[in-house]
Amino acid sequence: MGATKTDHFTDQQNKIAVIAKALGHPARVAIIEYLLKVNTCITGDIVSELPLAQPTISQHLKELKNAGLIKGSIEGNSVCYCIDENTFEILKDYFSKIINTVTDQKCC
Repeated sequence: MGATKTDHFTDQQNKIAVIAKALGHPARVAIIEYLLKVNTCITGDIVSELPLAQPTISQHLKELKNAGLIKGSIEGNSVCYCIDENTFEILKDYFSKIINTVTDQKCC
């Protein structure tokens, strides 16, 4: 998180920041959308779906996995990726609280 000290923030704030950073690239958003569409896939499928080189996609997959947005398992020579439901449940709860708060506020 750059020059800021993450220990000054709650675990939830740090987790949301890591997730948001991972979602901060359109290729990663496209990968998430693709995984939702097919429900599971291997890296090669993603390479044929996006206009990016295989090493670039691998790097994006690594970032998504490190943030907990996707999970993967090795199947022979391929890695099968899918959405990590637990992390999306965290996002759902977080944004639901924001939406409920914003809806209830009477601000400028």
